[in-house]
Amino acid sequence: MKKISVILLLLSAVNIQAQNRDSDLGFLDKSAFKIGYYGDFIFDNGLNIGAEYLLLEKFKVKEKKKGKKTISYQFLINGSLGFSTNFRNKTDNGLHTYYGLIWRRTSPKRWQFNLELNPLGYYRSFLPETYEVIGDKVSEVQFPGRSYYAPSIAVGLGRLRKEKRLSGWYANLNYTLRTPYNAGTLPTFSLQFGYRFNTKNK
Repeated sequence: MKKISVILLLLSAVNIQAQNRDSDLGFLDKSAFKIGYYGDFIFDNGLNIGAEYLLLEKFKVKEKKKGKKTISYQFLINGSLGFSTNFRNKTDNGLHTYYGLIWRRTSPKRWQFNLELNPLGYYRSFLPETYEVIGDKVSEVQFPGRSYYAPSIAVGLGRLRKEKRLSGWYANLNYTLRTPYNAGTLPTFSLQFGYRFNTKNK
């Protein structure tokens, strides 16, 4: 399943990039950076940083009574890195990273609807001070914790800043599967909200 997800992601990226190769925009014009909250407000709270790169953008113009309305549709590459913890007991610390594609629709009033598919995901848990017994010897475990393959999907809303490119606030609901978790998988839900900005906003 992991190999199939990687292949599909690469093929999609190559195909979309080939359609967009005539664009006059530079790399920074098509890149955005984001920072925000990541967690569930109860057990895990943390910070998430990431970046997006615009692969393809299309516009659809609709004739309305009050004039023309333009709707944009975008495909973007998405990458993110974050850390979360349980501030109450310090027993649920985790580092996560994921990569995938975003489909985004922006309305004439700058409201945005986002769908994310992140087949490349990794989660690393960090346990508190842990010891192991081998024979008659007790020793401390170095960097205790576990690693998981953690693909995710997300759906969210946001709003583009007026007269700016790729900048604005966003709020997503993220669903992640951690595997292998004991004998199966562990589904988790998290909230993400923050700000996305472009260094060449024009």
